[in-house]
Amino acid sequence: MTGPDTSYLRAIGLVVRREFLAQVRTKAYRWSVLLMSAAVVLASVVFGMVDDDGPATATADVAVVGPGTTAVAEQLPVAARAAGLDVRVQTGRDPQGARAAVEAGIVDAALLRTGDGPDEVLVRESLDPQLGAALTEVVRTEALTRAVGTDSAAVLGALGESAFTVRALDPPDPQQGERVRMAWVSLLLLLTTVLGFGVYVAIGVVEEKSTRVVELLLATIRPSQLLWGKVIGIGASALLQVLVIGAVALVAGRATGLITLTDTAVAVFAATLIWSVLGYLLFSLLYAAAGSLVSRQEEVQGVTAPLMLLAMLAYGLSIGAIGDPGGAFARVAGWIPPFSAFVMPIRTAAGAATGWEIAGAAVAMLLACALVSRIAARVYTRSVLHTGSRLSWRAALRG
Repeated sequence: MTGPDTSYLRAIGLVVRREFLAQVRTKAYRWSVLLMSAAVVLASVVFGMVDDDGPATATADVAVVGPGTTAVAEQLPVAARAAGLDVRVQTGRDPQGARAAVEAGIVDAALLRTGDGPDEVLVRESLDPQLGAALTEVVRTEALTRAVGTDSAAVLGALGESAFTVRALDPPDPQQGERVRMAWVSLLLLLTTVLGFGVYVAIGVVEEKSTRVVELLLATIRPSQLLWGKVIGIGASALLQVLVIGAVALVAGRATGLITLTDTAVAVFAATLIWSVLGYLLFSLLYAAAGSLVSRQEEVQGVTAPLMLLAMLAYGLSIGAIGDPGGAFARVAGWIPPFSAFVMPIRTAAGAATGWEIAGAAVAMLLACALVSRIAARVYTRSVLHTGSRLSWRAALRG
């Protein structure tokens, strides 16, 4: 490495150290890390105590096929009503028709009676607990009724055998709930990094302009060195916060049983770190450029408002991706910077993104960061020493 290159990087390193220490030594930074970590632990404890099975359905439609249909059709609504469930029984279908009704969502379950062995209950995803209890009571009662009057072995067999087997036609992913929780944690960490520390960059730029500190700094270093040092230094403090809170989330989630997929959780956390860095880099460069356009602290909110709206738009799109991470909308948004910084961690957490999609989206984001860095450096260099009225982006780019 040549001497000038070493000198250039050394100057950036000095600014990085200055900005990093200025952030982590503040009480606000320490309290934010402490409070957010405490909030993560509290949320883990609360959600770990909540039953995640969800409320049972108030009504249910059940198709009954096979021997003994009439008896079951009469007894099932009575047994279900005692459990607080309103059941409507449908008869007259064959096994294929009952299966089709379950697949189409016309009925919630189909009881296929065999007459000589355990019955089978078809459901689309899972059997409602209350409905399952009512079905068990009715099927066993009917089996005992048929066994009465025969030998004792038949009665004992009716008591001992399973009432029925359950077969899900479209079984849900047992890890889905855990993946969704990890997606939400990733999203909140990203939003905190991009919005919180991006604003710190803009405020720092304006503070140096208003106090004329920037004039002293630029007497010894270049504007680009100051820009990159500020972005990297504040970014390092943001990364430290993400590491601490993320580690607390992993430990708390593991301790409360919310996270059991340790390898997956670590992979999602790693993806969150990578996309936090990329998202922060793109937005912080824009925040630095925006901050250089004004000279007073009260003007920061106005000049950074479009960037906040852009970040909130990306946040909103990523919430939509949580509901359908494998859908066309999420796949397309995952390729478009800066939305990809928010959407891809969600798709990664859900297991919906392939390796080549993750790599391709990361490359696209890096290219966007390179383009934004050139624009931001141009604006920052030409406006950081400007005082007085607010400059427009067009005026700063024209020079």
